[in-house]
Amino acid sequence: MYHFIQDKDFQKRLKSACSDIVNQLVQSINKGSVMTVRAYLVGSGAKNLVTQNANNPVDLDYNICIIDTESININNGREIKEYIRKEFNSVLKTNGWGDCQDSTSALTTEKRVFKQGNKTAFSIDLAITFKNIFGWHRLIHEKTGWAIYDRYYWNQIPDSRQLEEKVYAIKLNHLWDEVRGTYLEKKNLYLQRNDNTHPSFIIYIESVNQVYYKYFKFA
Repeated sequence: MYHFIQDKDFQKRLKSACSDIVNQLVQSINKGSVMTVRAYLVGSGAKNLVTQNANNPVDLDYNICIIDTESININNGREIKEYIRKEFNSVLKTNGWGDCQDSTSALTTEKRVFKQGNKTAFSIDLAITFKNIFGWHRLIHEKTGWAIYDRYYWNQIPDSRQLEEKVYAIKLNHLWDEVRGTYLEKKNLYLQRNDNTHPSFIIYIESVNQVYYKYFKFA
């Protein structure tokens, strides 16, 4: 079952190490003329949402959000993911990490362990996203077994409009602990159902919406 990580020193080092890698990726991409991006640690603005399933490795989830594209059409998902994957691998190699793996909805790094202190293995899951007036969208790589026939498409996350405004209202009214509790409850519910279609960002949005509409349903 999932629980929130209580080792504050480990959590601090974990976020520092992974965020440093992701920030290097953002800087590398933004130096070029292909696209402009930003990166977000899922739930990082909310704080204290890093979970662990029993003693299993920890995955730190990031969104790399496309702000603008110049030489790649936003609808060319294959080219977008390949470009970001190659840039990510270059940054990982510079830092002594192995290449990332291309999964359906993220780029996943190898497992790492700190040489000192907590020996929990950890990795980075990087989802490619963009946001418009309709909400957040994730880039999905639907694999067929034959790469040439693979499908790439943007999947709109339900009820993801005005996410930041909802979070602001919840925090303003000191309701964030309820979001944390809801988030943990949902993660364990999907774990029990063996449901792998709800990554952390979707669970985060579901949790924010559940608490927001509970208290501000007429807003």
